[in-house]
Amino acid sequence: MVKTDYVFTSESVSEGHPDKVCDRISDSIVDLYLGADPQARIAVETLATTNRVVLAGEVRGPASVTSERLIETARQAIKDIGYEQAGFHWKHASIECHVHEQSADIAVGVDAAGNKDEGAGDQGIMFGYAVRETEELMPAPIYYAHNILHSMATARHKDGQSSPLGPDAKSQVSLQYRNGKPVGATSIVVSTQHAEGIDVAEVREIVRPHVMASLPEGWMCPEDKFYVNPTGRFVIGGPDGDAGVTGRKIIVDTYGGAAPHGGGAFSGKDPTKVDRSAAYAARYLAKNVVGAGLADRCTIQLSYAIGVSHPLSVYIDTAGTGTVDEEKLSRILQELVNLTPRGIRTHLGLNKPIYTRTSSYGHFGRKPEADGGFSWEKLDLVDELKRVFG
Repeated sequence: MVKTDYVFTSESVSEGHPDKVCDRISDSIVDLYLGADPQARIAVETLATTNRVVLAGEVRGPASVTSERLIETARQAIKDIGYEQAGFHWKHASIECHVHEQSADIAVGVDAAGNKDEGAGDQGIMFGYAVRETEELMPAPIYYAHNILHSMATARHKDGQSSPLGPDAKSQVSLQYRNGKPVGATSIVVSTQHAEGIDVAEVREIVRPHVMASLPEGWMCPEDKFYVNPTGRFVIGGPDGDAGVTGRKIIVDTYGGAAPHGGGAFSGKDPTKVDRSAAYAARYLAKNVVGAGLADRCTIQLSYAIGVSHPLSVYIDTAGTGTVDEEKLSRILQELVNLTPRGIRTHLGLNKPIYTRTSSYGHFGRKPEADGGFSWEKLDLVDELKRVFG
């Protein structure tokens, strides 16, 4: 029996969270390579701790992208986030680069040759999801958790060094569902780095308007369930407070736990890696299914084998909310979109430097942008789906 009345919680983390600092650096390096060569191959991981950053991974791209440029790109990413603190400073941090050439064994499986089309960059399963809970067809808890932190970050960047808040922050939103629909918050948690000398009561009132503006009217939780910096102090933050690594916030990046996740991270990878591109394609398909009114909720799973072009399976589940046959829906979606790695990249225009912006506040539920950013959020299959299914 499907639960209809429950409380569900999702969390988000800001661009200054240690793991997100690493995602930002790795995706900035992806953009650096794709800006120089749209066919470049990149798999770069970042580790950050107190005033130290380590870059590692494998690439195949133009010689003009040197280790020095990778290090400078990392510094610029840290500067853009706003880290100018004693324990983590964009100018003074030690940055090591251990990036090397892509493995020939991987390249031979992925590259097109003769009659062989380009294969997937790895085996794996990827999920896409859409639900009619917000205008963006995202689960409401993660959507509002992102909005709170994005609002705080916008204000912090506007205020610059005079801001009382630091770059590192986390939010957590618990929503009450009635008859399967979210109706309001039961609790809100926000932990944010702040300047020395500001007490928790001041921080609470700085944060409050961002929470209120991010939630629908009347959705604010009771005052005694509004938690801001529950430990009372959060001055030391970012990689100085806790080490960060690329790819550790995969649930924050996707659907906040409301849908399955295949396990592969996105940041630091070029779009031949189906961990990234096929997850974007699955979201694109699921969003268009819900956008076309064929279901109120849709989960899509794609699976791939390294070196093999076409997906091994395309699974669709509309959780009993669908109005059409799911087998037919799967067949039609595969006719509308070529789900090979090359087909996905071509259809969504993914071989562009559009990834730095995805590294915080979620890869999904964003607005499609004129330069091709967040192309997987477009609803351009809706009309054709409506035509096919009447």
